[in-house]
Amino acid sequence: MAFLLQGRLPVNQDLLLMQKGMSMRKVRSKNWKKLRYFRLQDDGMTVWHARQAGGSAKPSFSISDVETVREGHESELLRSLAEEFPLEQGFTVVFHGRRSNLDLVANSVDEARIWMQGLQLLVDFVTSMDQQEWQDQWLSDWFQRGDKNQDGRMTFQEVQRLLRLMNVEMDQEYAFQLFQTADTSQSGTLEGEEFVQFYKALTKRPEVQEIFENFSADGQKLTLLEFVDFLREEQKEGDHASDLALELIDRYEPSESGKLWHVLSMDGFLSYLCSKDGDIFNPTCRPIYQDMTQPLSHYYINSSHNTYLVGDQLCGQSSVEGYIRALKRGCRCVEVDIWDGPSGEPIVYHGHTLTSRILFKDVVATVAQYAFQTSDYPVILSLENHCSWEQQQIMVQHLTEILGELLLRTTLDGLLPTQLPSPEELRRKVLVKGKKLRTLEEDLEEEEEEEELEPELEGEQEDEPELEAQFESESQKLSPRSKDKKKEKVVMCPLFCPPPCCEVMVQAPISKPGVLLFPKQKFKPSLCPSLSALVVYLKSVSFHSFTHSREHYRFYEISSFSETKAKSLIKEAGNEFVQHNVWQLSRVYPSGLRTDSSNYNPQELWNAGCQMVAMNVQTAGLEMDIHDGLFRQNGGCGYVLKPDFLRDAQSSFHPERPISPCKAQTLIIQPWLQVISGQQLPKVNKTKEGSIVDPLVRVEIFGIRPDTTYQETNYVENNGFNPYWGQTLCFRVLVPELALLRFVVKDYDWKSRHDFVGQYTLPWTCMKQGYRHIHLLSKDGTSLQPASIFVHICTREGLEGDES
Repeated sequence: MAFLLQGRLPVNQDLLLMQKGMSMRKVRSKNWKKLRYFRLQDDGMTVWHARQAGGSAKPSFSISDVETVREGHESELLRSLAEEFPLEQGFTVVFHGRRSNLDLVANSVDEARIWMQGLQLLVDFVTSMDQQEWQDQWLSDWFQRGDKNQDGRMTFQEVQRLLRLMNVEMDQEYAFQLFQTADTSQSGTLEGEEFVQFYKALTKRPEVQEIFENFSADGQKLTLLEFVDFLREEQKEGDHASDLALELIDRYEPSESGKLWHVLSMDGFLSYLCSKDGDIFNPTCRPIYQDMTQPLSHYYINSSHNTYLVGDQLCGQSSVEGYIRALKRGCRCVEVDIWDGPSGEPIVYHGHTLTSRILFKDVVATVAQYAFQTSDYPVILSLENHCSWEQQQIMVQHLTEILGELLLRTTLDGLLPTQLPSPEELRRKVLVKGKKLRTLEEDLEEEEEEEELEPELEGEQEDEPELEAQFESESQKLSPRSKDKKKEKVVMCPLFCPPPCCEVMVQAPISKPGVLLFPKQKFKPSLCPSLSALVVYLKSVSFHSFTHSREHYRFYEISSFSETKAKSLIKEAGNEFVQHNVWQLSRVYPSGLRTDSSNYNPQELWNAGCQMVAMNVQTAGLEMDIHDGLFRQNGGCGYVLKPDFLRDAQSSFHPERPISPCKAQTLIIQPWLQVISGQQLPKVNKTKEGSIVDPLVRVEIFGIRPDTTYQETNYVENNGFNPYWGQTLCFRVLVPELALLRFVVKDYDWKSRHDFVGQYTLPWTCMKQGYRHIHLLSKDGTSLQPASIFVHICTREGLEGDES
């Protein structure tokens, strides 16, 4: 079956050498470096490895799993071994999703070049494959697995084994009938095109045939008018159905005569339904389609928590790979915890834990390289600064020198703004979020802030005579022993920053909590003025109350909330939180108790308009599915415009009580959704050859509390290849603008929790009606192609209480 793709693979000397095989060193750590023999298989799509040439080999990876190939100097691990292995001989295979990178060291620079160029050539080829080529590749993979003796043909016994591998339990007599029909050469085996015909017989779609015949007068083809009727009545394509029909026939009809006569065959109809045009995700929502000129506070922003960690919060590894993965998946706000490091170089790690350390300058260099590969819209560096004055100055040096023009250092036009700038205005800019010594207004008033700020802060006590007199008097009143001792003159820290903020500090017993008194002396604030100056639109401030924020804070100031605090505020003052998030940014972060890097459901925070809901992106699961589902739209650019009622300063919306007092006037969406069938679902237990899934589909809605619900189909016994459910599920949605829809396929298990098979999550507003395929993703968020489920969706609007 390798013939399916080999004819289209580029003829390349590197690939021929890779197919002969080479010995390379596989590197997992500084102490684990073992020689292995790697070989590209004849199909050009898989790499196997063995302990030595001629040894027992096993699959290492599929080309479709590879995202890119990096040179050795880009690998943290290979750089740490530079004295042992020349970096020019090393390279890194980077996989989709959360799979660990594969670091390899070749025996020579030439051999490393052969593998790097060859692998990248194959990755580019796979990326450019169309739907039919993917289907061919999938068939080729199954043929390779079923052809146990690798002789290029399959006996009936091998076919029976293949069916079990493909998640199919089929009557032996029926299977043999299909086998004989496909064996046109009557050789007792299937090869090449015979296997293709066997597969086509196996994958007949009677449910699609029925739909086709409902609109086709002769049952053989859809005329242009018949196809237009289908698109208008079932797919809800509206007025542009006529033009769309012509485009789709030209795109998916396999026969040239069909294209010429503007008719669609059954094969063309099925190709359309399985394509992106027949996908549940509205194609108009894939590119950037939203208004990107509104203030930053009007957008949900894809945000990461403790981005440097690729494991847990206590002992996990810190790595620049965390930043690479986050930025490439569209994160626009990444977190950096900086501490004093050895040799004067600031380091990044989770303080007071056993997590490993990385250099701050390496993090900044990584951000500079990857910030705008996925999206041109601004990246926010959320700095948690724990460094001394001296190392803060080093931080400033790295930020300014490495980021250069990418770093935003002042307001866009040098003038005082009245609202936050838009993502469009901040294209390809890196913004620093952190503490700031002064207001933006004061910064803009100073022409040469660095020269004037430091003398002011280091001045003598006499520079603040009013403060000194005030607190000297208060200190005398509070200390009864002050009469017997020499008076100690004190001043309050003019920065109002929390301790320890000065070189020498004493705290007197005072009646007003939070007032710190200092001896008369020169003092140095804990925040370096040059680092403070890099914070422009994102000044971190403590949250006290919504009233306090309205009266004392400015639009460019941002507060952070733990998930517990934010959820509490939503319950206590949900509408105030919504209004707060119209003009000021909020960042929410996971509870400190989540030491395993687990996640919380971001939906509840989005309902209140919180923009930066930071996630542990290294941890897959339901919560990340919801997160990825929201940011799948708008080009995956990391910014999603909030609904209009979350952008209105006078909004009356309350996320906990969203229903209008006049229930009869509450508009609701009443969708019904028929889960029809499934196609080529993956095995859950791959170690057991005879294990076949019993699939069921769970449809979940996440949104405001009354909308959050789920329903399940029955399970289909022993059929993961082409299960049929044909069940209709009904829902009711009050606020579709906030709803997300999640389809989950599970393997039924009466003894324990159902096993996860695949899922797909999308915003309600991006859902297409009609007959649609849902292409499933793994738990890790990578494609399970060609696994899908086939559904029919129809929605109608009505008023609360209207049951008609």
